[in-house]
Amino acid sequence: MKKFSISEKLPCLFILFVFSIGASQLHAQNFGNRPKTPNDDLVSFEMNDDGSATFRLYAPDATKVELGGDVRAEKIERADNGVWILTTAADIDPSAYRYYFHVDGMKVNDPKNPMVPDFRPMVEIVPEDETLFWQKKDVPHGLMSIVYYESNATNSTRRLFVWTPPGYFGDTKKLPVLYLLHGGGDNDSNWPGQGKAGWIMDNLFAEGKIEPMIVVMPDGSIPTHTFAEDLVKNIVPYIESNFRVYNDADHRALAGLSMGGLEVLETMIYYPDKFSYINVMSSGWWTSQPANYEKYDELIEKAAPALNSTLNYFIFTCGGSADGASNNTPPTRALFTKHGVESDFSSMEGGHTMYVWRHDLRSFTQKIFK
Repeated sequence: MKKFSISEKLPCLFILFVFSIGASQLHAQNFGNRPKTPNDDLVSFEMNDDGSATFRLYAPDATKVELGGDVRAEKIERADNGVWILTTAADIDPSAYRYYFHVDGMKVNDPKNPMVPDFRPMVEIVPEDETLFWQKKDVPHGLMSIVYYESNATNSTRRLFVWTPPGYFGDTKKLPVLYLLHGGGDNDSNWPGQGKAGWIMDNLFAEGKIEPMIVVMPDGSIPTHTFAEDLVKNIVPYIESNFRVYNDADHRALAGLSMGGLEVLETMIYYPDKFSYINVMSSGWWTSQPANYEKYDELIEKAAPALNSTLNYFIFTCGGSADGASNNTPPTRALFTKHGVESDFSSMEGGHTMYVWRHDLRSFTQKIFK
């Protein structure tokens, strides 16, 4: 049986989502030490040698699960561990197929498919007759581009979003770059969509509060260390080869929320001379996993000289007492302080939410590349 992840290029079948209602929504970080479930390592889609496709969904309490959309399952089984296995007819024609699950009559997106975050329902709740800093205003707007690049780290084609400021394509000046990372359960569409990063940057640019820069929003939904490698060895070189930007550490910034904050930490420790401006948002290593602190204690000690010669600004931010990551931040920050790598800290009440991270983005971008 040949296995393919949905994020890879499939020779026979590529799956696209079109439905926006999901019964299982992942959060930016899963707090606490919950028991491991079959869903953690579930492969939700694979092609079989006979040309059929198998779909899987972890739904231990469901009484009936069916496959909907453009494909149908000829065989449906429920494993003892609560995983439903749905297999189509053999020799499916190569094409792009939309699909979803019917779980006890409810339409459910595949929560293991990395494209799910592109289609999450979202509402904006704002005061009447008031325009907030993240909303669209009557100002010149930058361009939000979707870019595909080849990743040697994952051996696949991957996607990212790039915001370029108003006037970028009519100018000749090089610009610095902010690499902005999303949290767990989301993908590269999170900051442009829910985060309103483009409108935040448009408004700050129009107000003259930021230096002209471009913002790169990659897909971080891969293992942390793999992402750090992909960022430094594939994404940064691609951006510096295809956009009019500087190619030194003084003109690179890195920020990420929650899981993205862990990716920021991983990147700055293993590649300590690549970024001069760092913002770790609502993140830190688990206090319940002391082995991480022993591991990173040694790594930070090795990276400290390069970090101290490279960093111009380093800050940890969080969402106050309601932020589930707030307990992880102080001991993580303390490890850097222990080895002489100083940082700032900022907290605002708001929890582990995009409300806080939008404020973080607005604040951080006004402090970098000055």
